[in-house]
Amino acid sequence: MVRLQGWVLGIAGVTVWSVISSGAAIAGSIELRFAPLLSRTTSPTMRCPDTVTLTETLQPYREGSYGIDGSAELGAIATNMAIAASDPFSVTWVGTLRPEYRDCQAAAGMVSLGGEDYQGHSYLRMRLMGGKAYLILDMTGQRDPNGYTTVILKKAVDNGRPTWSWGGSD
Repeated sequence: MVRLQGWVLGIAGVTVWSVISSGAAIAGSIELRFAPLLSRTTSPTMRCPDTVTLTETLQPYREGSYGIDGSAELGAIATNMAIAASDPFSVTWVGTLRPEYRDCQAAAGMVSLGGEDYQGHSYLRMRLMGGKAYLILDMTGQRDPNGYTTVILKKAVDNGRPTWSWGGSD
């Protein structure tokens, strides 16, 4: 039984490595769940979205480093997305909330990654407040396998969607 388990784990490892090294992209959805702000002034009629789903895809393998491409289709809750702020560690996009969510005051963090529960550091977050939607990609506290902070490689808005790339050394 132990020999069979080792063989199965070995085959699984080779399969994953083959997929990554062949350049095949691995796509994953990231679900962010909103929690309304607890406040004495919160309107009882405040309407907030429950969740949003973002997408990240592993870039083709290249020796010495890795990269992840991401995008957020937020059109169901916000319009006019633009980069509001950025520095070497983070980027924040801001847009106008749709009328049905205009009064929402809530924050969201990662609750699932690729369909699996996510318990780690939420490097993607959202805030809804003041009629605006804020999407934050924050590498603070993220480490690559060599102990370096992961780096944001690209930040943009493409066809109204926030897009990004981040990566590190392997």
